Amino acid sequence: MKAASRKTASALPEVTISEDGEVRFLHLGTEWIQGSMLLEAPFEIELDYVQRMMAWLLFVEPDSVPSRRALQLGLGSAALTKFCFKKLRMDTTAIEINPQVLAVCRQWFKLPADGPRLRVLLADAGEEIRRAVHVAAYDALQVDLYDHEAAAPVLDSPDFYADCRAALTDDGCLTVNLFGRDASYERSLQSLCAAFGADAVWAFKPTREGNTVVLAQRTPLRPTRMELLARAEAVQTRWGLPAVKWLKLFKPVS
Repeated sequence: MKAASRKTASALPEVTISEDGEVRFLHLGTEWIQGSMLLEAPFEIELDYVQRMMAWLLFVEPDSVPSRRALQLGLGSAALTKFCFKKLRMDTTAIEINPQVLAVCRQWFKLPADGPRLRVLLADAGEEIRRAVHVAAYDALQVDLYDHEAAAPVLDSPDFYADCRAALTDDGCLTVNLFGRDASYERSLQSLCAAFGADAVWAFKPTREGNTVVLAQRTPLRPTRMELLARAEAVQTRWGLPAVKWLKLFKPVS
């Protein structure tokens, strides 16, 4: 969603939903899908690119996950927030600017109420992430910030990604959904490399829909292929994510 300084509450796009019998979709006033939920499995992740936003799991010990903290910038249909909270048992925070998105997620997408391990902050993500309370606070930071036009990320500058890096623990990772034109992707990748260093950045191949998930590490780490395979198998067994397949699609950018 766009920054509050540029979008008043009355100007934010209207949130709508649709269904195809098995999946419920969230839209921001257009046909573009901004999130989804399997009606029979509301706490699983339905979309391929959203599953790939969990690739940070390849870089941490599985047994340590419940003791870690996750932050999402952009709530969408709350798929990541629900998965981190319900499936991974993590302390989970999301930042969303549009109160209508939050209300729809609570009513139609099974987002639990706030509690000791779950909170949704209604705020401008670009401003909120700079607050001292977020510095070095998160092990997983997942960024999916698009407006109703879905043309390019709303927050995408080196300064913004530097703020994201500052919010990570030493072994923390950022994952970001980049969707749009090739020129937009290259600009985003350059901004990420400027903030994190090129040796800390990994990228998936694009999905069929054109979503490219990029991962950036607070501290660069290059596990061996066998180490990644062992971790992927553990992630797939524990949480049902297609992590072994990810390894065919995921590599460092330099």
